[in-house]
Amino acid sequence: MAHDASLPSADRIARAQTAARAAGLDALLVTPGADLRYLTGYEALPLERLTCLAVPTEGEPFLVVPLLEKPAAEASPVGALDLEIVPWRETEDPYALLASRLPRGLARVGLDNHMYAEKVLAFHTALPGAEQALAGGVLGALRMRKTADEVAALLEAAEAIDKVHSAMEEWLRPGRTEAEVGRDIADAIIASGHARVDFVIVASGPNGASPHAEVSDRVIQAGDPVVVDIGGTMPSGYCSDSTRNYCVGRPPARYEALYEVLLHAQKEQCDAVAPGITAEQLDAVGRDLIAKAGYGEYFIHRTGHGIGLETHEEPYIVSGSARPLEPGMAFSIEPGIYLPGEFGARIEDIAVCTETGGERLNLTSRELRILAG
Repeated sequence: MAHDASLPSADRIARAQTAARAAGLDALLVTPGADLRYLTGYEALPLERLTCLAVPTEGEPFLVVPLLEKPAAEASPVGALDLEIVPWRETEDPYALLASRLPRGLARVGLDNHMYAEKVLAFHTALPGAEQALAGGVLGALRMRKTADEVAALLEAAEAIDKVHSAMEEWLRPGRTEAEVGRDIADAIIASGHARVDFVIVASGPNGASPHAEVSDRVIQAGDPVVVDIGGTMPSGYCSDSTRNYCVGRPPARYEALYEVLLHAQKEQCDAVAPGITAEQLDAVGRDLIAKAGYGEYFIHRTGHGIGLETHEEPYIVSGSARPLEPGMAFSIEPGIYLPGEFGARIEDIAVCTETGGERLNLTSRELRILAG
């Protein structure tokens, strides 16, 4: 059964309103993107025309939309909410319209973190007396603590991407290019139940030393280690993201030794997930093991990122973050080791912090998978 956890509970906007007030904001202004979908269920088109949810901390929230987008807004989950839809015509100034409906004398407004610059500047003109601040601290704090329905949606996404990894031998073999394999994987991501492919990394041989390598026309050779990092968005709006490592034929001995270190570090990090451990402490669990084995300088990125309606969101599992993990937080655990000019490896699972520890959502084997060469 598909979980549409993007459908908001009736109190999401009310909780955002309360949190904004506590943060010293007089209003939240939220344009199309994951924040708007979280609060209203509406996956609005990010157009040059203004669509914006206004949430004053004193007063009723409302949604400003272009008149031609009103039917889409009404047909979305917004239609089931007690939320006024305010349309505007092509010859109207939507920023002035929105400002006129807000309480007078606003001192500080929070703008969603991904708002287009032209809209930020237009709101600065329409609300000249209001200081602008990022709303991410308010909305991110709500979004990073997943409900049971959201965790179920993330589990559904993880199971779907696991199916793709489980069938990798169908596509990954010597003589094919990374791009050819990538196209097959993208088709399989959709066939597994995803609504959209977000990324496909097929990084063979020396390309594996680049964590975000683009698929290329490089022909995969026998004995090549291959990093496969894939993810997409489900109909629920929730995302998948998982990395596994393959070798077509026997890998170099140096690679096998490196992989054993990485596998141990990633398992230890997954086992360490629990309420109260900080993001930087969890990062250090794997980083210290990798450094002790002599590969510290080759682990060149953070351990992980939060995941939900976006592939990358709070919390970030990184050195310098003293944020304690809390039940409901979902994030990747993906240490990597990258030897320039040779190869690389990364193992990635999505984990959820629970009341008593952690739960790993991706359940395909993390062992190096040897495919026929």
